[in-house]
Amino acid sequence: MLPDAGSTPSAMAALLPPEVAVVEAGPEMWDETLLLPEEEVAMARAVIGRRREFAAGRASARAAMRRLGVEAISIPAAPDRSPIWPPGLAGSITHCEGYCAAAVARAEDVLSLGIDAERHLPLPEGVERLVCTEPERAWIAERGPDGIQWGLVVFSAKESYYKVWRPLARSWLDYLGAELRIDPDGGTFEVTPLVPIPEAAAPLAAGRGRFALAGGLVLTAFAAGVRSSP
Repeated sequence: MLPDAGSTPSAMAALLPPEVAVVEAGPEMWDETLLLPEEEVAMARAVIGRRREFAAGRASARAAMRRLGVEAISIPAAPDRSPIWPPGLAGSITHCEGYCAAAVARAEDVLSLGIDAERHLPLPEGVERLVCTEPERAWIAERGPDGIQWGLVVFSAKESYYKVWRPLARSWLDYLGAELRIDPDGGTFEVTPLVPIPEAAAPLAAGRGRFALAGGLVLTAFAAGVRSSP
């Protein structure tokens, strides 16, 4: 049975500026035979499920590239498994059970992108302490049981932020290396890095991302260096 990726047709796109092309994988994209030779290298020993996720991500990314009027070429993986985008492009890929999406923009419009999708389920026991700072945990506790897994929202938002951080800072960022302030009503989150920021990553000194709950998913997105921003 193919994953049902059509439950949130525009939710991820709504979290990003109009300069970003977003494609959520349809059933036909979950086909490992769609991988290009350079992409096959990263999947040489992968199990079929991982190959299908990888293929869906690459197919979605190429579809997004075509929406930008860019030649849809191979997107190989770096040693840390992050996508290697063609020159002049910024992008991000995410997948979880039954869902995959890619976001791509011209680097002249958006400096760096990060998206993440997670099934809206409680974090495993003990994980919240590993991903949330003390102020974040206190805020989550104050929210009480309101039907939203706020620990998961924090986790997903930090995943999106890290995908923006990595290509600019060229360094690892621990979950506790950044702190969020979440606006539940506005669907936004502000990120404050708690570690020194390399000069090349100056746009990450302060920034705001967006989140949404849709189709049983938590979706988060962060765009840095958006040229059209006032």
